[in-house]
Amino acid sequence: MPTDLNESAESSSEERLSEQSLNERNYQLITQAIAELSAYFAGTLQQFTIPLFPLGTPFQRQVWEALGKIPYGEVISYQQLALLIDHPRATRAVGNANGRNPLPIIIPCHRVIASDGSLGGYSGGLRTKIALLEQEGFTITAEKKRLRVVPRESVLFQE
Repeated sequence: MPTDLNESAESSSEERLSEQSLNERNYQLITQAIAELSAYFAGTLQQFTIPLFPLGTPFQRQVWEALGKIPYGEVISYQQLALLIDHPRATRAVGNANGRNPLPIIIPCHRVIASDGSLGGYSGGLRTKIALLEQEGFTITAEKKRLRVVPRESVLFQE
């Protein structure tokens, strides 16, 4: 009987250690996410390095992986994204996967716009998408009752 109690005490101790190390790892990841998001909004970080493991279908994960490759300060269309993942006829499905992105900002779905230059959608709302694009150097203009994304022109290089 003491053997069972010892085994029980040992496994309980191992579980506490395992839970403690998991909590420490979670704390480290949360701290890293906060630091990286703060740096992004301060304009000093352009590429997130926090490890990501988003849950989704294989197609969604493929789209989200491609989103992570869109450089800071650049936009592509939903059609270009579909071509990038070798599904040229899946523009609408790409848009749906974009909308199900569980980690917006870190997986930069705000960098995808309609092929005519208009904003398209954003799960966090268009005001948020506009703010994120402006954060990355774009200007949003209103043309023919549609919002369009245009690269911001630098005042430094104007003649």
